[in-house]
Amino acid sequence: MTSDTDLLDDLLRLAAAGGREVDVATDPAAARSRWSTAPLVFVGSDQVQPCLRARLPGRPRLVLVGRSGADNTVFEIAQLIGAEHVALLPAAEPWLVDRFAEPVVERAATGRIVAVVGGRGGAGASVLAGGLAITASRAGLRTLLVDADPLGGGLDLVLGWEQLEGLRWPALTRADGRVDVPALVRALPSRGDLVMLSWDRGDLLDLPAEAMAATIDAGRRGRDIVVVDLPRQFDDAAVVALQAADHAFVIVPAELRATAAAARVAAAAAVHSANLAAIVRGPAPGRLKGREIARALGMPLAGTLRPEPGLCRGLERGEAPAATGRGPLAELCQRLVAEVTGTDAAAA
Repeated sequence: MTSDTDLLDDLLRLAAAGGREVDVATDPAAARSRWSTAPLVFVGSDQVQPCLRARLPGRPRLVLVGRSGADNTVFEIAQLIGAEHVALLPAAEPWLVDRFAEPVVERAATGRIVAVVGGRGGAGASVLAGGLAITASRAGLRTLLVDADPLGGGLDLVLGWEQLEGLRWPALTRADGRVDVPALVRALPSRGDLVMLSWDRGDLLDLPAEAMAATIDAGRRGRDIVVVDLPRQFDDAAVVALQAADHAFVIVPAELRATAAAARVAAAAAVHSANLAAIVRGPAPGRLKGREIARALGMPLAGTLRPEPGLCRGLERGEAPAATGRGPLAELCQRLVAEVTGTDAAAA
């Protein structure tokens, strides 16, 4: 991570000498999605202050790279960002080549991150997120459902889990580093293979980006799939989740105004994710086709959702979406989970 072009040229040359390909980020915002999972991170001295302002979580194998004589306080600031080593060029070039040449093992965790966002208010993003999580857990996948929308009313209500004991977001907003996965799973409301992190009914709180980053990292390390219900206006925490997502679905009612609203949401999301796809929900009063809507949004069509009259009644009775494994929502969720995880997500 550096915006110093001369330093970047030197690091790319040294990485090539060590036989290593690298990801490059110019600032903490660009680095955040890989910050916790990369096997090794090099931070240019020009990015120390941005890192401190961004409050990136602590991590091992972090190297601060600068130039000899450029800043006498480099060793002091290395401690501030938690760097394990300081490498000053040109003297440290052989050491850096050796670091690049060391065999590194990517973390075994391969949990898939799925983000869901509504193209407009009431589009059904929370119901889709809940349906995906329920479907994944019924297929035997270790699942984490994350409610990232503080104004959404609470995913615990969508699943009928409001009476379950367990921690909610306010208790975890101080998380600023790696989260112990078994401890997190034990602390959250859960049923079977599904655990959920949602909001309580207390005062509205800001969700720190570092808390979301720590949660996403824990989910990727300890769960098979993480489903995140995003707000339509992306705060820092939502951006973290969106940048980390392997798949992001924008759900859009098949209506003209909904498509216009979704175009704004899609444009904002596209800044942070290249993995966007549309899900179009019927009915279609003007007979708009799913492919037409997806084309207007500039993204592929991941699926369509037929009307399901009994779904709303079931939600009001506290029945989790797709819990029976039957109906349009369950069928769509089974296909999406299978595609995302490479497993058979048919109802168990």
